[in-house]
Amino acid sequence: MDMSSTATSMSGDEMPMSHMTMTKRVPARAGDAARAAAIADTVGRAIQKYRDYHVALDEGFTIFLPQVPQKVYHFTSKLNGLSSVFSFDPSRPTSLLYRKTAGGYELVGAMFTAPKRFTPEQLNERVPLSVAEWHMHTNFCLAPRGQGQAALPVGNAAPRFGLRGTITTEAECSAAGGRFFPSVFGWMVHVSPWEKDPALVWGTHEDGAAGVRAGH
Repeated sequence: MDMSSTATSMSGDEMPMSHMTMTKRVPARAGDAARAAAIADTVGRAIQKYRDYHVALDEGFTIFLPQVPQKVYHFTSKLNGLSSVFSFDPSRPTSLLYRKTAGGYELVGAMFTAPKRFTPEQLNERVPLSVAEWHMHTNFCLAPRGQGQAALPVGNAAPRFGLRGTITTEAECSAAGGRFFPSVFGWMVHVSPWEKDPALVWGTHEDGAAGVRAGH
């Protein structure tokens, strides 16, 4: 898969729900809020040192497609991502989340991943589903080779391909000459540990002037 076209398709306005799968909020259980708060606290303490993004780079985090304009840049640790397949450690995020600034990058949070095969129960064991919504990018139609620009909007018109594209089914994708992927990347959850409102702590950074919102 051409990851540059994937990232480009993720860097625009709000992602259509046809390209997102979200976990459902469940009724709160005793201890959920305290467990989520403890996780966020651990995350905040663990990533504090990465406010200087050079530290992240020195420790092996790599910027995912820095040449592609994005609202939030993912500095990803392959080692942490591999570890997340087998266990959840809130002190070891798969990715650090930064906004680009005139002088470099500003740390805003972290992202944790889980295998796409995980059930809601397994995700809930990691972060309570009464507090956080895990998300997965779905129904991805990769543009035909050499047509990566087709994943970009033209004026106010939505692109045909990519995670913001109008193509959402395998049949449509095949007819357009693309390659269809039911899902990409697996499950993800964002955490902004320095926010005060739990809805913002466990929101995403995909869109909006504030850059963080609760859910999708």
